[in-house]
Amino acid sequence: MKAVVLAGGYATRLWPITKHRPKMLLPIGETTVIDRIFGALEADDRIEEVYVSTNERFAEEFERHLAESAFEKPVLSVEETVEEDEKFGVVGALRQLVDREGIDDDLLVVAGDNLIGFDLSDFVDFFEDRGSAALAAYDVGDREKAKSYGLVELDGDRVVEFQEKPEEPNSTLVSIACYGFPRRSLRFEEYLKDGHNPDEPGWFLQWLQSREPVHAFTFEEPWFDIGTPRSYLEAIAWELNGDSVIAESATVERSTIGENVHVMADAEIVDSTLDRSIVFEGATIDGCEIHKTIIDKGTRIEDIDLAGALIGAHTQLTNGE
Repeated sequence: MKAVVLAGGYATRLWPITKHRPKMLLPIGETTVIDRIFGALEADDRIEEVYVSTNERFAEEFERHLAESAFEKPVLSVEETVEEDEKFGVVGALRQLVDREGIDDDLLVVAGDNLIGFDLSDFVDFFEDRGSAALAAYDVGDREKAKSYGLVELDGDRVVEFQEKPEEPNSTLVSIACYGFPRRSLRFEEYLKDGHNPDEPGWFLQWLQSREPVHAFTFEEPWFDIGTPRSYLEAIAWELNGDSVIAESATVERSTIGENVHVMADAEIVDSTLDRSIVFEGATIDGCEIHKTIIDKGTRIEDIDLAGALIGAHTQLTNGE
């Protein structure tokens, strides 16, 4: 079995934090989003190769990240895009990758921005046991939230209806970006030749489900789709579970560090209060109250209180006095 980790998105909803870095490499506690997936795939002997599907803009960062890691399976597979409006769409990128890498095996596909609480090996067990295409499904518990995802209706664990981003959801059980495809189900080219939507894998699953069996692996463990500042901070809060991470080279003086705070290397926190926030490398915070805020590297903030903010790299903010 081969695996693909999708890492080609430009994460515009997290700009400016992700304007010059892939969101899959954002820290989650002491690791990163994508490294949690790599670790699970590395440990499963059924997975022979792991292709990291990314774009030309971020290829060097992923190449450097993999070179510095201990993972042996992941290799880069680069699509020829550098801007958001050049994207092939997820299905289009998968078709290109299958052709480019000559994949002729069962295929596991996982989004690199998926922070999932279940063990990926359990999903692979389910996929192999059913012998058909499979997806992972999670109950988001809110119909308004369900509008943003592919909605699945089940008979037992077989998918009998699939709706991609419906206007009127009839349930709250959604498909997350974790799929298993038998070799015979790698029908991306056939799907695209018929003129179907290349952007979201849910459209392909909807098409596939009408032609062959698709089963759903439902789970209750936590899941975070890291696409917004709020979801990123929620994922950090889940990982830290009330604790905080302070890098050894960071400086914290006369300050209060609350729950779920990550302060990275060479950052300085002076006369400040921080809670449920993340401070990147080399940032300085002096005389501030910071809540539910993401502060990028090299930023300096003095005598300003922030809540729910997203501050880009090398920004200078003071109260003007």
